[in-house]
Amino acid sequence: MRVAMIGTGYVGLVSGACFADFGHTVTCIDKDASKIARLEEGQIPIFEPGLEDLVSRNAREGRLFFATDAAKAVREADAVFIAVGTPSRRGDGHADLSYVYAAAEEIAGLIDGFTVVVTKSTVPVGTGDEIEAILRRTRPDGDFAVVSNPEFLREGAAINDFKRPDRVVVGTEDDRAQTVMRELYRPLNLNETPILFTSRRTSELVKYAANAFLAMKITFINEMADLCEALDADVQQVARGIGLDKRIGSKFLHAGPGYGGSCFPKDTLALVRTAADAGSPIRLVETTVAVNDARKKSMADKIVKALGGDVKGRRIGILGLTFKPNTDDMRDAPSLDIVPALIAGGAVVQAYDPEGHEARQLLRDVEFKSGPYEAAEDADVLVILTEWDQFRALDLDRVKLLMRRPLVVDLRNIYRPAEMKARGFEYRSVGRI
Repeated sequence: MRVAMIGTGYVGLVSGACFADFGHTVTCIDKDASKIARLEEGQIPIFEPGLEDLVSRNAREGRLFFATDAAKAVREADAVFIAVGTPSRRGDGHADLSYVYAAAEEIAGLIDGFTVVVTKSTVPVGTGDEIEAILRRTRPDGDFAVVSNPEFLREGAAINDFKRPDRVVVGTEDDRAQTVMRELYRPLNLNETPILFTSRRTSELVKYAANAFLAMKITFINEMADLCEALDADVQQVARGIGLDKRIGSKFLHAGPGYGGSCFPKDTLALVRTAADAGSPIRLVETTVAVNDARKKSMADKIVKALGGDVKGRRIGILGLTFKPNTDDMRDAPSLDIVPALIAGGAVVQAYDPEGHEARQLLRDVEFKSGPYEAAEDADVLVILTEWDQFRALDLDRVKLLMRRPLVVDLRNIYRPAEMKARGFEYRSVGRI
């Protein structure tokens, strides 16, 4: 099948490359000419394991193309995906749909013959209705169906998530559109992937509901971690004890400094606003948003407390700045709250992240280092903020010799308290004795 992917951001580029790897002919379209030129040269604008090889191979084999002009690709497409950004709108927290609607306006004037217009972007309930209205106003004679097909890609594991998903959700009640969508995802039949067909509005809500539930799960275990610290219990054992219950499951029960990234913060906030507008407030999600925001700020206090209540003039080493490992994404990363708070308290911060290059534009007055040991040198405390694999087996003897004081605050619980103490470290973690 022929696919046009509007948008070459994280979702668009990963989805386009994976569809091409399924054997479809895909054109990824973006208004940014310099970005398209870089992609044509094999330069990937985001860090995602395996993506560079996937893009280069499918481009080389003639299945994946890039363009700034959507006309030819849209006219020839069986399916046109809208995969543009939907950031939080300033002032009210609603999703900013301006890019989605602009894409719909452009698509409307280009479709030729029956075309399935698919929303891949995360959008509030009812967005598909508005897209259909835009298309119908521009092309009252147009032969098309508007479909919701939310993505469930984890940054750092996106290719595997696309090719081996837990499920594919498709929102349409149009028989011809269902046929097209089944054919697009037919390669997943080998893995017996469930494809759930729902109404369009239900599909739109599934995405928000999934992200809100996972965000609540993270926030729940973070609050349990605080309780564990107050009661001398171990949050990791609590998480294992409840996670073995198949009704609960073990995933997303890892205590830490709070969730961040491109999805959970904006999607929970957008869902809260949507529910309020509908007159059906969702108090659990509202509380999740508030607790998570407060948690990021409280982690700076945890570091200050470990240093005796004052960080003025203290040198703090930071390991990890991105919101999670295996990504270069800095959006709503806990570091964006924690590091400025430490600097405001008078600390000298030196930091290292393998891929967090954008941090240089987002964090002021930070000394950026070339590796984990450089970040530990002369530090009064070493803080683990992101659980990159390369931080899991540090040469602790070397770290200890480099530091001014052997104090480690591990906000990701990647080391064992007993082992760290045996190696001569003062060690603080999250929710553990």
